[in-house]
Order: sequence, then C-alpha cells, then structure tokens
Amino acid sequence: MSNTVKKPLLSFWQIWNVSFGFLGVQIGYSLQNANTSRILSAIGADPHNLSLFWLAAPLAGLFVQPIVGLSSDKIWTKLGRRIPFILGGAIVSALAMFFMPNSEHFASLLPAVFFGAMMLLFMDVSFNVTMQPFRALVSDMVDENQRNQGYSIQSFLINVGAVVGSLLPFLLTNVFHVANEPGEGQKVAPTVIWAFYFGGAVLLLSVIWTALRTKEYPPEEYAKYNNLDMETEEKVSFLDLLKNIPTTMKQLAITQFFSWFALFLMWVYTTQGIAEHIWGTSDAHSKEFNDAGNWTGVIFAAYSVFAALFSLAITPLANRYGRKNIYMLSLLLGGLGLISMYFIQDKNLLLIPMIGVGVSWAAILALPYAILSSSLPAKQTGVYMGIFNATITIPQIAAGLLGGVILTFVGGQAINMLVVAGVSMALAGICAKLFITSKD
Repeated sequence: MSNTVKKPLLSFWQIWNVSFGFLGVQIGYSLQNANTSRILSAIGADPHNLSLFWLAAPLAGLFVQPIVGLSSDKIWTKLGRRIPFILGGAIVSALAMFFMPNSEHFASLLPAVFFGAMMLLFMDVSFNVTMQPFRALVSDMVDENQRNQGYSIQSFLINVGAVVGSLLPFLLTNVFHVANEPGEGQKVAPTVIWAFYFGGAVLLLSVIWTALRTKEYPPEEYAKYNNLDMETEEKVSFLDLLKNIPTTMKQLAITQFFSWFALFLMWVYTTQGIAEHIWGTSDAHSKEFNDAGNWTGVIFAAYSVFAALFSLAITPLANRYGRKNIYMLSLLLGGLGLISMYFIQDKNLLLIPMIGVGVSWAAILALPYAILSSSLPAKQTGVYMGIFNATITIPQIAAGLLGGVILTFVGGQAINMLVVAGVSMALAGICAKLFITSKD
C-alpha cells in the first residue's frame, strides 16, 4: 500500500474550469424549472396533473445517477472517467431542449402533451447523466482543504446559470421585443421557444470548455492521492454498497427530504400560484398568464442572484461557524421566504422573499456535498454521489405524487402550495440541527 500523497492545490481558475460546464447545464435546468409548467399548460395539461408530469425528473435521477456514478468510478478513457458522461449527457440535453417547446408540431406522431412529457423525460435523464459526474469531479480533483471552495465555486456558477436561464424569456420580451404570446394557431410563446434554443447552445459550449480545460488524474495518480492499491481491486456489489452507506449520508437524507420536497412544490406551482394570486387568471393562453410566467423567471433569477452572492460567503462562514449551523440557518430563511409569498399582492415585492429562498438554495447546492464528500471512500465516490441523489429524487417523487392531493386539500389555490413548501423548508432546517452530527 502506497503512502498517501495530498492532491496538488489547484488555482482558482483551475477549480473554476472543473465546474464551468455546470453554468450551461444550469441555464438549461432553470429554463426547464421556470417554463415546464407553462409549456405543459399551454399544450393542454390539467393543473391538477402538473406535478405528475414533473415526476420525470426525480424518477430519471433516482435510477440514472447511481448507474452513472458506478460506471464513472470504473471506466477510464482518454478523456477521463467523469467527462465522457458529462459530455454525452450535454448533447442529449441540448437536443431535448430544442424539441420540447415545439411539441405541438409533432402532434402527427403523438399528442402534444405526451410528446412534451417525453422530451421532458429525455431532458431530465440527460441532465442527470451530466450533473452527477460534475459533483464527483470536484471531489476527485480538489484536495480536502479546498472542498468548501470547490463546491462554493460550483454553487456560484450554478446560480449564475440559473439567473441567465430564468431571465431569458423576460429579456427576450422586454429587450429584444420577441412576442410573449402564442401566434395564431400556436400554443407556446416564441419567447419560450427561443430561450430554449439559446439555452441548449450555451449548455453544449460550456460543457465542451470543461472537457477541454480539465485533465482528470489518470488511475495511477488518483490511486496515489487517495491511498488506493490498484493491483488488489476489490469487487463490491451494489447491495453491499447500499448496506454500507456512510452514517453522514443517512443523517443528511432527513434534511434533504424536506428541502427538496419544498423546492419541487415551488418549481411546479409558482407560475400558477402568482398568476391566480396577483394577475387574477388561470387561463394558460392569456397575456396575463404569460406575463406571470415571465415574472416567475424574474423572481427565480432573483433568488439565483442572491444564491450566487451568498455562495461566495459560504466558505468563510462555514469555516468559522460550522457547515451544519450555516446549513440550518439558510434553510430556515428559505422557509420564511416561501411562506411570506402568500401575503404579497404586488409582483415587485415578490423579490424580497427571494433573498431567503436564494440563501437556502446556495446552501442546498454546496453544503450537503461538502459535508458528505469527506466521509466517502475514494474508490466509490461516484456511485455514492449517485446513491445520494436518491435523497433529492425521492422527496420530489413524493411531492409529485401528493401534489394534486395537497392542492385539493388546501382549497385548489396554487399559492397555498408555496406555504406548504415554506413549512417543509423550515422543517429541513430544524432537521439539519437535530440529526447531522458529522464534524466539519
């Protein structure tokens, strides 16, 4: 067994390049989050069934990410072991983004709603194929002393991408004067279609940048930096991996459940909620509904701006006060922000709750991975990161299955679903304090 050798410390720009592709992935992901309900409503989906369509994302992640993680742990190529998956997923994601807003034009093949749902599934599967290796890539490339910085930079890039993706339809309408209402005989607004074209192109280009600028450690170097013996490769079954899940992952799973349950409800019901609550409409083809859809992009961009700014402060705050404490406070602020949306009647004032939502989002993107990564065995980092994704997908599946029931229970008003989301986010913060015991 060789002596452990610390990984080389990377420069800021080297760490930046490792995660730069996530910028484009998040532009695409944010376009999906802000506009999927809008697109599906426009092509005929019932509001009570929207959460069921959104199940495509967590179901894809639940099965795809562990497989990708296990595969990328074992496969080495000239491009590396994570980057081939990142690149392949990006290509499929971009294609799905080009097709989804044009679902109505494929009615001769499938009903528009089903074609749109299929493209959503393809998009989600490929997003997951791309995202999971990005998480593991930071763990692979960055020394423990730079983990907080590595995941904070990734969080910053994710949130910059989220700002761009969320704002695109609004900017196309108000700056470039692209029509924000469907033309005669059309169902989806041109702003959404062109935003998806742009997002798919940037996704591809940014991932190519990471692929070209990041050189993964070859097997021998990786073994040296992680004190691994490559000659005595131990075969471990997937069931054995599940039986030996690190305690830290189990503790994080409780907090993850409530935080991602909240996020899913927010993504699904915000457009419908503010359209009814502030614009006074539920007609998915009306100008008011499309204005609400654009404003959803604006406030989602706002929380991403606040998240990007807070992500810069996460490292010094976590180093001083502890990861768990900053995680808890961030989630509590997010819950307060979501609940407060119920009491707001002015669309501009909706920007204020986004401060809390943004703080919580930045923490959710960075701190669980920083807490978890040091407890993972080096040989199985990818697969355990994939298994950890179940703590993201299972709560979303639960929210998707229960969304319609909860909507009926709270009186059929989508704005009430944001209150439910806020309560869930606050519970996540309480659980972070009670159940996470790992040392920082």
